[in-house]
Amino acid sequence: MKSLIINKDDLRHNINIIKELAKLDIPDDNGKKYKLIGVVKGNGYGLGLIEYSKLLIDNGILTLAVATTEEAVDLRKAGIKEDILMLSSTSLEEDLRLLIDNNIILTIGSEECAKIVKKLNNKTDKKIRAHIKIDTGFGRYGFLYNNIKSIVDTIKELSNVNIEGIYSHFSLAYYKRDKWTIKQFNRFLNVIEALKLNDINIDTYHICNSPAFLNYPEMHLNGARIGSAFLGRVDCENSVGLKKIGQLKTSITEIKTVPKGYNIGYLNSYKTKKETKIAIIQVGYMDGYNITLKTDMFRFVDKLRGLSHSIKNLLRKDNLKVMINDKKYNVIGKVGMYHMAIDITNSNIKINDKVYLDVNPLHVDGKIRREYI
Repeated sequence: MKSLIINKDDLRHNINIIKELAKLDIPDDNGKKYKLIGVVKGNGYGLGLIEYSKLLIDNGILTLAVATTEEAVDLRKAGIKEDILMLSSTSLEEDLRLLIDNNIILTIGSEECAKIVKKLNNKTDKKIRAHIKIDTGFGRYGFLYNNIKSIVDTIKELSNVNIEGIYSHFSLAYYKRDKWTIKQFNRFLNVIEALKLNDINIDTYHICNSPAFLNYPEMHLNGARIGSAFLGRVDCENSVGLKKIGQLKTSITEIKTVPKGYNIGYLNSYKTKKETKIAIIQVGYMDGYNITLKTDMFRFVDKLRGLSHSIKNLLRKDNLKVMINDKKYNVIGKVGMYHMAIDITNSNIKINDKVYLDVNPLHVDGKIRREYI
């Protein structure tokens, strides 16, 4: 039986590091305290939407964020009463009505969305809460940063809606001192300044996701959306001691000895150099292990980085290892859909011994049990 192991102490360790960096207890110049928003999209980044959300709440992260209406409703059905921000702007009236009925904080990112919110606001006795999304160069959700009139007019027309926050999203914050990231940030600041000149003051400003939060402390403003950093699997340099969350646990199902020169796995990609004792485990790429997601890289510099990373992996002799009885062993042959072979020569490993594999929880099949320890 496979399970995804989630170490609660390590998770708390990561949460506390982020909280310290955010200086949660220190008010800004306007007396407002920092707002950390825990992003739990993608089944709680693979950790299990409900249990992970409850753990964040228990550790002082009192605002959650989701990407779909279904995630938001599932949290409410599970009895979670804390603030939930819907990160996707939508002009679908049915979805907006469902979000409002469940007391979800909306994201308003277009005039069309705002018109429907205003219409629904006139039909409900619920107080609608929302954040405004600004597109500073990501090209997805949000008002274009330079369409100040549309932003101002929309907010003023939503006078009966509680606009609690305004935010944008970086597209390239994985790299430090990036000129494009700085440009996006300045565009966002210009929008905030324009709103203030029009007597529009909003409580919470946030633009940092996990990579930006770590790479650009000067851009923290008074809020941030943290997802991958809580898991210690952020796509940037980890220089603050975050621990990786997520291990796949399984058991050895078969053991056999094969002769020298014997093929292991598909494509005959591995041939034993001597008589080899191998263990078989029922884990493969369908479980989320050693999968490679297709990257749509268009910039030449990003293609070079991807090529460099691939070459480094190719040159490594110990690319894939698993942990058995507190010792690392090599995976040999091509990883299959649901199985793989491990070289356990000169060991006393037995059937049913436990095997632990490092894996990104986001990629782990949702049917595999999440085990918090």
